[in-house]
Amino acid sequence: MPENLIQKYNIPVPRYTSYPPANFFYENFGADDYVKAIEASNSEWPENISLYIHIPFCSKLCHFCGCNTQFTRDKEKMGRYVEAVKKEIRMVKRLLDPSRKVSQVHWGGGTPNTLPVEMIRGIMDVIHENFSFIKRPEIAIECHPAMLNENYTGQLVLAGFNRFSLGIQDFRQEVLDNVNRDAPKRPVKEIVSWIRSFENTSVNLDFIYGLPFQDERTFSETIEKALEISPDRLVTFSYAHVPWIKKAQKILEKRGLPEADEKLTMFEAGFKILTENGYTPIGLDHFAKDTDELSIALKNRKLHRNFQGYCTRETTGQVYAFGSTGISQLESVYAQNEKKPDNYVELINQGKFTVEKGYHLNRSEKVIRHVITEIMCNEFVSFEETAAHFSISTEEVKKALNFDKSQFSGFVADGLLEIEGDHNFKVSGSGRFFIRNIAARFDPNLNKTNKQFSKAL
Repeated sequence: MPENLIQKYNIPVPRYTSYPPANFFYENFGADDYVKAIEASNSEWPENISLYIHIPFCSKLCHFCGCNTQFTRDKEKMGRYVEAVKKEIRMVKRLLDPSRKVSQVHWGGGTPNTLPVEMIRGIMDVIHENFSFIKRPEIAIECHPAMLNENYTGQLVLAGFNRFSLGIQDFRQEVLDNVNRDAPKRPVKEIVSWIRSFENTSVNLDFIYGLPFQDERTFSETIEKALEISPDRLVTFSYAHVPWIKKAQKILEKRGLPEADEKLTMFEAGFKILTENGYTPIGLDHFAKDTDELSIALKNRKLHRNFQGYCTRETTGQVYAFGSTGISQLESVYAQNEKKPDNYVELINQGKFTVEKGYHLNRSEKVIRHVITEIMCNEFVSFEETAAHFSISTEEVKKALNFDKSQFSGFVADGLLEIEGDHNFKVSGSGRFFIRNIAARFDPNLNKTNKQFSKAL
């Protein structure tokens, strides 16, 4: 990409894993609001249920991490937390229409496989006892490969998991050492073979670019090595430097972080390697084999995403989150749980929901969310299709967006966006690199806030 575009667009903008972003949530939103939202969600779209389980524990804290997690190896503490999660699941289940089915389960953290496998199976047993599922649900877990062995992996499959996301981050020991991350004890290719020895399982490999001691050459070597493993999906996350939230990230500043143009050359190199070897780019940073359901959904403009990542419309559900800091994403409401695990456990054991902040979306914000989601996922949005989706006019869509076509002229001039009339917007191939910037231009509230965000590149 030209240097002038890098300088022009490398500005702080939201990642838009939700709209509005999570730092817009407000604190005068509590347990009673959440109960009403759950009950209302039974008559809202989508009908399917997505469950998110947050495990806030790690056996070691990586310096790059921006997640809500804490160091512990205390099995008793983990056990108390797991029992609270089970109780919260049953509390929510009582408020849900029993005819609704689960289409997606996602475990994140933290490091879910920090838990003894019997604790994971215990939570999954409660889920299976209380919910029915669609025919082919996606049941996924994020795993640190350094903490997997063959028996543990097999036990996860028996618990129902059919998708494994392995947080590789980088294959080079020097990079891992400098971000305080343990390397896998067995070759990643061998770990993947354990998973694939079971039927109907799939593998994601996750990498981060923008860390100390990474450059275009070494990151290319990492992606080439990943290709030898042939994952079903692969993610190249841009390291988000937010030291005002995660102070440990200041350590990486001392070790030398790549500049924006260096990060972009890493991404471009990985992008080129993957797209020339049968992978479809999904959104900004995900890649899937051409035969994968995400690639097919993108071609049909039926791709969606939530806090847990990209999914198809078939597996899309309203998200009900369990555990500390978990964020429920309902049609009309976001609700975030208490962040401190001990406080979360105490409140749940008292029979109380632990919601500490949330957000009610009005009709205009739902329109904005739809437009931004379509651009971020499907690289295309039609105001006419949006109007039909909400049974409103295109003028009402424009009013919700505070739309001004001239605000997009720079993207058009730079070859990043194509506009047909005033209604259809298509992101170009090069525009994909700046898709966060394009999405932000549809956000009428962004200029009214002093919130901080990571840079686009």
